Amino acid sequence: MNFSFIKFRKIPLAWLLLTRQPLRLIVAIAGISFAGILMFMQLGFRDGLFDTSVTIHKLLDADLVLISPRSKSSISMSGFPKRRLIQTLALEDVEKTAPVNLTYLLWRNPENLKTRSILTLGFNPSDSLLLDEDFSRKADKLKNPGRVLFDKLSRPEFGPIEDWFLSEKKVETEVAGKRVLVEGLVELGPSFGADGNLITSRETYLRLFPANPKGSIEIGLVKLRRGSNPILASQILNKSLPNDVRVLTKDQFIEFEKNYWKNSTAIGFIFSLGALMGFVVGCVVVYQILYSDVTDHLPEYATLLAMGYRLKSLFFVVAREGFLLALFGYLPAYFSGQILYSIVRSSTKLPIVMDANKTILIFILILVMCMGSAGIAMRKLVDADPAEIF
Repeated sequence: MNFSFIKFRKIPLAWLLLTRQPLRLIVAIAGISFAGILMFMQLGFRDGLFDTSVTIHKLLDADLVLISPRSKSSISMSGFPKRRLIQTLALEDVEKTAPVNLTYLLWRNPENLKTRSILTLGFNPSDSLLLDEDFSRKADKLKNPGRVLFDKLSRPEFGPIEDWFLSEKKVETEVAGKRVLVEGLVELGPSFGADGNLITSRETYLRLFPANPKGSIEIGLVKLRRGSNPILASQILNKSLPNDVRVLTKDQFIEFEKNYWKNSTAIGFIFSLGALMGFVVGCVVVYQILYSDVTDHLPEYATLLAMGYRLKSLFFVVAREGFLLALFGYLPAYFSGQILYSIVRSSTKLPIVMDANKTILIFILILVMCMGSAGIAMRKLVDADPAEIF
């Protein structure tokens, strides 16, 4: 009896059962791959949303960030008194500060004259705004009024600004109905909230948006001295400053933005639901394939049981079928996902990447999908009673 069991274990029965009907195997792999691609795309868009929503946040040269308690996200910022930022200098750990204005203004495409909203940041060119070491050199050009820096990663609907600028063509257009001159390019990147970005001096910003009070800002950047504890400094400032301002660490500012998209909009939920639907579709496909396979081979399974094989051994056969389907279905989904991610990046300029976390997560989901479906299909093996079948 033991010899027969060993011989049975050496036979690749799961593989033989799957390949016995090639068309059914191809359909199963296609169904699993489709489910995997759907999950890759939905989670990719969701993660891309969260990542792009904090692109500028990550680039800010600051340890602490002051915002208004009424601010909800970068697309809905409220102003607070600039003097609150000056008051932070009373804390010994504070090294320097930088006031920043932020809002959406209408940009006119210099090629077709169509207008489109663009996220505009205004700051003092002598201050440090971004972590980019080369940015300070570009910022010097903003000291002249009417000068702006254009984000070359902005969507093409804003016009061929990069091509014109690199060809040394004068790039002049209108923002909020006033003439501006593009004096340089930066790399920030679009997001779900902003298709493009523009940086200028606070002087030019207030000229473009005169309704903004001169003593009001939307963001206050605080740089701490080396060795200071940002969390402790933020706690001290939150206690000492009036309640019309909120002090966050840079990491908290990033989470503040992400939480808005996760919890205050339906976008995160929609993409997560799409991934769940892909998972459900895959479960149905795999279950139907394995259930049909077990049903078609009930006489063979009954024969093995009559020969003395245990029901647990047959369960392992179906489980191996589920594992093989997961492996064969995942590989096409992974490579197709890479291609689709590349197409999305080139078309939308959203940073959708196939990172390790997403790769492992989708494989685990497909594995659970296939093994779970195999587990449900195993119940049919209970019907493999030799006395009833024969």
